[in-house]
Formats: sequence, C-alpha cells, structure tokens
Amino acid sequence: MKKNLLSASVVAVLSCVLSLSGSAWGQAKPNEGAAPAASTAPHKVALVDMAYVFKNYKKFEVLREDLKEEIQASEGEAKSRAEAVQNLQKTMKALNEGSPEFTTAEQKLAKASAEFEAFRRQAQREFLKKESQIYHQVYTEASEAVAKYAKYYNYTLVMRFNREELDTENAQKLIEGMNRQVVYHRGEDDITESVVDFLNKMYDKKAASAAPATGVRPAGATAPRTAVNK
Repeated sequence: MKKNLLSASVVAVLSCVLSLSGSAWGQAKPNEGAAPAASTAPHKVALVDMAYVFKNYKKFEVLREDLKEEIQASEGEAKSRAEAVQNLQKTMKALNEGSPEFTTAEQKLAKASAEFEAFRRQAQREFLKKESQIYHQVYTEASEAVAKYAKYYNYTLVMRFNREELDTENAQKLIEGMNRQVVYHRGEDDITESVVDFLNKMYDKKAASAAPATGVRPAGATAPRTAVNK
C-alpha cells in the first residue's frame, strides 16, 4: 500500500513539473532563450534556359569563330604534313627495297609519320582544352549575370529549364520534353531573355570601348562585370 501511495505521489509531482515547464515555454519570449522564428519571407523562383543563353550570347559565337579559325589553320598544316608522308611513300615505291636510298627514304617516312601523329594528337588536345575553356568562361559569366539579376529582383532560387516547345513530330524528343522538371511557370519568372540582353549589352559596350578607330571587333572581348539594372 505504501509503495502504491509513493508511486502515486511521484506521478503527481512529475505531472505538476511538466505542467509548469509547458507553461514556462509557452510564455517565454525570444530574448529568454527561445529559438528565433523562421523567416516568413516567401520564396521567389526564377527560370533560365542556359542552352538558349549560350546560343544567343554574342561572345560565345565570337569565341567559337576564333577557335574555328585556329582549327582551320591547324588543319592546313596537318594536310601539308600528310602530303609529305604520301610523297615519301611514293618515293619508296620507286626504289629498290634494301638499297641505301630505300633505307634513307624509309627512315624519313618513319620520322615524318611519327611527327604527323604527334602534331595531330597535340592539336586535338589543345583544341579540346580551348573549347572547354570557352564553355567554362561563358557559363561563369552567364551564372554571374543570373546571380546579379536574382539579387536585384529578390529571387531566392533560379532553376534551369527548357523553354522550347514540345516536338510532337519526334517521339523520342517528345518523351524527353514531357520529362522536364518544370511543368508550369509564369511568363514573368522566365528571366532568360533579360540575362541574354544584359550579357550582350555588356559585351557590345566592352567591344566598342576596346575597338580601334577602324571599328574592327577585337577577338574575344569580354564583358565588364556591371550590376544588372532595371
């Protein structure tokens, strides 16, 4: 009996303590140890089509054209080296195998072939590296422009999306299009055109200030990092 009475007393005391604790937390003020309330500011989401930005950013096209010219020049040299190898092969066919002339021509052919392959591999590595650098540079500038725009207009999140219409003529592309992450959005939340416009204006401004009196566009002129304006 005493044990039961003791247990009942303990339960009553604990209930009283819990009740008082609950009242104390309910009446506590933020400066009395309560956790600060979460921000009530609503999220504002923007969308940007990065593929469209790349395609319509003038600087990206200029850099690609500059690289294309380098590749064409390299292909011209590669063609000359290949013709030299072919000429040595023709020379060897006219010589007697085992003769000193044949041996000399064979050595020249081996050297020319090795140099041609080394040149081709090196050029390929360099152009792949330059192409990746172009994509990285343009992506970085586009991302910075997106960040500036988002901060200026108080967007809390910017997501990539595809703004192209669904291709109903191609079953595979239609399926891919229907798997897009963004199913619905408001037109005003698509900031793609604004980003492209900002990037091109900055590029034109930089190109104009760097161009000589003849008005020739400087290759690969970069856009200054200026805040996005309304």
